[in-house]
Amino acid sequence: MAKAKKDKFQVYVKQIEAISKVANLITSGMYLEELLRLVVQVTAEIMNSKISSLMLLDPEKKELVVKATQSISEAYNKKLNIRLGEGVAGVVAKDNKAICVLDIKKDARYLNQDIAKKEGLCSLACVPLAVKGRVIGVLNCYTSKKHKFSKHELDLLTALANQAALAIENAELDLRARSAEEALTTRKLVERAKDILSQDANILPSEAYRLIQKQSMDMRKSMREVAEAIILAKDIKTKK
Repeated sequence: MAKAKKDKFQVYVKQIEAISKVANLITSGMYLEELLRLVVQVTAEIMNSKISSLMLLDPEKKELVVKATQSISEAYNKKLNIRLGEGVAGVVAKDNKAICVLDIKKDARYLNQDIAKKEGLCSLACVPLAVKGRVIGVLNCYTSKKHKFSKHELDLLTALANQAALAIENAELDLRARSAEEALTTRKLVERAKDILSQDANILPSEAYRLIQKQSMDMRKSMREVAEAIILAKDIKTKK
């Protein structure tokens, strides 16, 4: 009896550690791809699942796309996108409500029956990834044998999904901020290079800009790289 209590306590501690690990990703500064990989690895480990996968919603196409899984199954990793409202995952994302399926091979809602049979997948728990009520994807947890997910297991999976959603949102905001900063830096460099070229070649700034554009296309380099080369050449010439 004492051993059973000890084992239960250790499982509980492990679950808390898993949630904490995913929660720490919120401020980790980790790139999105690495972050998603870690989320599915932690989920698969703590839920003892055969396949754990994370799908993100493409808001323009209104489709769920597999972005991370710890599975080595090529068939599963390359499965087609799922439209919002279709299939188990599509319904979960549309309704923002978890769904558990005892045997996906016998459930008409599951769209990839061939993959389920080939990979020996049986039960599925699918929970939404949502930030402030806005669904950004789903987290899937598959087992190889029939398994009725308990309320505790579903609560645990939901907690992992909630923390993962916040981490993903944070990573995407960070990426957009970095992209905006890089765009501003590029614009400043191109403006400076344009002024240098305009003065040195005695041409209009608009002509200088078109020359930078042409050089960029001809050399298959970004306008930033061309601009940096022009600025560097000017600096070297000035120092001589």
